[in-house]
Amino acid sequence: MRKFEHKEAKTFEEASELIKVSKSGTSIAGGTDLVGLMKSAILEKTPDVVVDLKTIGAKETTVNEDGSIVLGAMNTLSEISDDESVPTGLRKAANSVATPIIRNAATIGGNICQDVRCWYYRYPHNQGGRLDCARKDGDLCYAVLGDNRYHSIFGGMKTARTKCSNECPAGTDISGYMEKIRQGDWDGAAKIILRANPMPMLTSRVCPHTCQTKCNQSNHGDSVNIHAVERTLGDYILKNKSTYFPAPSSESGKSVGIVGSGPAGLAAAFYLRKMGHAVTIFEKMPEAGGVLMYGIPEYRLPKALMREYNSAIEGMGVVFKFNTTVGEDISFEEVEETFDTVFIDTGAWKQPILGIDGENLTQFGLNFLVEVKQWMTSKIDEEVLVCGGGNVAMDVALTAKRLGAKKVTLVCLEQREQMPASKEEVDRALEEGVIILNGLGLNKVRYEGDKVLGLETKKCLHVFDEKGRFSPVYDEADVSFIETPSIILATGQRVDLDFLGDHFKDEIQSVRGLIEVGEHNDTRHAGVYAGGDVATGPSLAIQAVRAGGNAARNMTKYMGMPMVLEIEKEAFLTFDPEGVKLVKASQLVDTPVEKRCLDVEDSSSLTEMEAAVEASRCMNCGCYSSNASDMANMLLALDVTVETTVRTLSGVEFFSDKLRPEYKLERGELVKAIHIPSRDGWKSDYAKFRLRKAIDFALVAVASDIKVVDGTIEDIRLVFGGVAPVPFRASAVEEVLKGQVPSKELALKASEVAVENVMVMRDNGYKVESLRTMVRDFVETLI
Repeated sequence: MRKFEHKEAKTFEEASELIKVSKSGTSIAGGTDLVGLMKSAILEKTPDVVVDLKTIGAKETTVNEDGSIVLGAMNTLSEISDDESVPTGLRKAANSVATPIIRNAATIGGNICQDVRCWYYRYPHNQGGRLDCARKDGDLCYAVLGDNRYHSIFGGMKTARTKCSNECPAGTDISGYMEKIRQGDWDGAAKIILRANPMPMLTSRVCPHTCQTKCNQSNHGDSVNIHAVERTLGDYILKNKSTYFPAPSSESGKSVGIVGSGPAGLAAAFYLRKMGHAVTIFEKMPEAGGVLMYGIPEYRLPKALMREYNSAIEGMGVVFKFNTTVGEDISFEEVEETFDTVFIDTGAWKQPILGIDGENLTQFGLNFLVEVKQWMTSKIDEEVLVCGGGNVAMDVALTAKRLGAKKVTLVCLEQREQMPASKEEVDRALEEGVIILNGLGLNKVRYEGDKVLGLETKKCLHVFDEKGRFSPVYDEADVSFIETPSIILATGQRVDLDFLGDHFKDEIQSVRGLIEVGEHNDTRHAGVYAGGDVATGPSLAIQAVRAGGNAARNMTKYMGMPMVLEIEKEAFLTFDPEGVKLVKASQLVDTPVEKRCLDVEDSSSLTEMEAAVEASRCMNCGCYSSNASDMANMLLALDVTVETTVRTLSGVEFFSDKLRPEYKLERGELVKAIHIPSRDGWKSDYAKFRLRKAIDFALVAVASDIKVVDGTIEDIRLVFGGVAPVPFRASAVEEVLKGQVPSKELALKASEVAVENVMVMRDNGYKVESLRTMVRDFVETLI
């Protein structure tokens, strides 16, 4: 038994205050959870204070003049079961709870707030060791692949944002769009991904997709091939760009200037234009896209895709001013004066100065990639040495190889497992014959006149210090020489802020020479925002996309307009019970090495059918346990309101909105009473299927409140228990029954509708049949 301080409260208000002033206090109202709470380690952390509400005493049930009933939260289930003023269904529900001993101790307030009946959650040690289930700040519901006979048949609910979404810099709801794809709803999937990322057709091809390293499927086989599914979804969106990139239906009257059209600028343009603002982009190059257009080879990101995306943005009404350099063709001050707000996304295109002898005879990697078309028309040196360990270095090395260089060598400071380039790109380079030398720093270029002889390197002992900061240490005595006539430096890029002019530059740049931005991507100059590499240094495209979206929302707010977030109410989570068993991921089909070239993409996208199969492997991580409270189902059917120490909540808000009712409550907020409305002519009932009386929780329960007039069902509220994470309001069945005369045919139809859209797991299929039978029996009792 863990230690805690026990305090007895005399009123709800006193109890509330005791919890508020404690560090991790909680309340308790009796029943079986009293012991279980402490000894079975349901809670991850031991509360420092447990406030006993039983000492408050029960409030007698009152019946108001209008016939409505007020139940005190401390009324025991036995008292409710014996009280003839309480609706029949509620009395039955209270009486159905376990044994008289438990009913004498358990309160209705405690019952409706009780925890789930899931052994993975309650008794993790009995399952072969500690299980950090999703309900306890873990990552996985073990019922997805384990014993799930008592779990939900209608799906689960989110306990937190999934690990894959957390890993995505844009926070994309990955499991959300996977679910839509499984349902064949590509439009729904597109809407979900576009909330966080308007260019999945591009990012899916260049992102290192670290999200996949966090996928729970990797514990059983391959992680879900998220980027492959995202790529097919992105292709679908671009194929239907008129649907997903429409011009706004109305104009806001506000205007925005964007300097630079990299991924951050284009993402900002999408969201800003969607909100009705007039958007103008100034771009010094002939085409938009920044590093996506000019810094990534065609074989990784086809330019046709980039151009099609740009045309989609233009179709929304975004105005591009190409070949226009801010700071030369137009001053930044003029841009700022012209628009209501400005976003800067000029990237990092400047060559860093390493300070080694002979550096002026090397080629800058990014320039090499920009000018690759010119290189294609000339003969490249037979041997090329590339310096750097990131994706740009990999692109340079592979491009040189495909241009015809007979030998391409790459040197970098990092050891192989430390290289910042994605493993996929490193593997591809090795596959095509690039030689990678790890753990070498640059010492100097050896040359005669303007002829390069080779690179002198020195051994790098370690790249990072004990705090993980970049701080390379060399063995200056361990020097080696690599003979080569051509050296390309791809060791990073710098940000150039000269276009801002001295006034603006001094005001908004950071000590690192970047633009300093806050959490809203705002700079120190009011109305000026920034994002992408110019604010972070060289980084991932998806991080730039997030910055663009974040800036767009906050720029809109700055211009005096509300930030509109498209968030739909979450339905129950579902997964494919057979799909999650697949251990092998669907892979993109790569072009054979001998057929790879510079101007054709190396791999082909999954078909929509193949992507749907891969999406079926997503476990849609959440909690799939069932709500355990008998009383909650019946109270929702009775359309009650719940009175707390702070406010009054509807039954839907309290029982159905969140995975646990407590999640609706503030710290220290306690349930005081339950108000049952008076409804003339209504009759309630409660039926429950369980294994045996000693086990009180319902495997399936049907709570009803119905009004029948002259043999016709005028109105009904029907709630299922034990089949979903929260009490399940059977609205579809209610619609079938309303206005109908009960009959065997109607009973059969209602029972079939009751089990539509169920998601049967391996062991809980019996619940479907039980629910179907109970609904049919319920309707037949009305005949």
